[in-house]
Amino acid sequence: MRFLNIASGSSGNATYIGTEDTHILIDAGISRKRINEGLAKADVTLNDLDAILITHEHIDHISALGVLERTHPVPIYATRGTIEGILSCPMLGDYPKDLFVEIDPDVPFTVGDVSLQAFSISHDAADPVCYRFESGGRKGAIVTDLGMYDSDLADRLLGLDLLMLEANHDKRMLEVGPYPYPLKRRIMGERGHLSNEDAGGFLSRILHDKMNQILLGHLSRENNTRELALLSVMTEIDGADVPYRGNDFPIITARHDQSTEVFEV
Repeated sequence: MRFLNIASGSSGNATYIGTEDTHILIDAGISRKRINEGLAKADVTLNDLDAILITHEHIDHISALGVLERTHPVPIYATRGTIEGILSCPMLGDYPKDLFVEIDPDVPFTVGDVSLQAFSISHDAADPVCYRFESGGRKGAIVTDLGMYDSDLADRLLGLDLLMLEANHDKRMLEVGPYPYPLKRRIMGERGHLSNEDAGGFLSRILHDKMNQILLGHLSRENNTRELALLSVMTEIDGADVPYRGNDFPIITARHDQSTEVFEV
């Protein structure tokens, strides 16, 4: 199974996962052109897509959905609340509405030879989820746009080979930065975004010997840096009551302006 983050951040999100026979896009919040260019790194085209999975209806996750479905119609998997949110977004224009496939959190489903499961997360959207995926015995997950985590979510993400996890902001940078106070409260709230420190704490709960790739995603351009995110997450792991150090695992940061390499999960 292969994994490629095409873009991650408040300006737009899109991720590819796939096998030799199945090709899936998770979120479509950047231009059709950029998605197509990103897929090319995995030798995949828009014509090859079997499904688009949507985590939630915020525009940085769905902005290209209309044009993609007009030109390359494929099933769109999302929860009921997310589907309703997408249907109420006029900027997507006209596109086939019969392509939606409603999924329920915690209920497994399959796309081709990829097994998937959505889990509810805490974010200020109608019915947001993260996705865990598996094929050929290899497991991964993409978990962004959440203000907090709990033991239940951590338990559902055990045993992963690859994880993309939000590390949105440095708490101090956000506190003293230029954002208006209501926006700061939203980001720091339980339905906002995960801080670097909380991302490190979350990782500490699910690390295991065979986790072979960690990506930190949805970094804020105003309230974080790639270097600070990495340092903060590794420091949290170093200080946790676990038998690991932060540098025991390959950890990189996903970017808003360029795609990652293609990872073999």
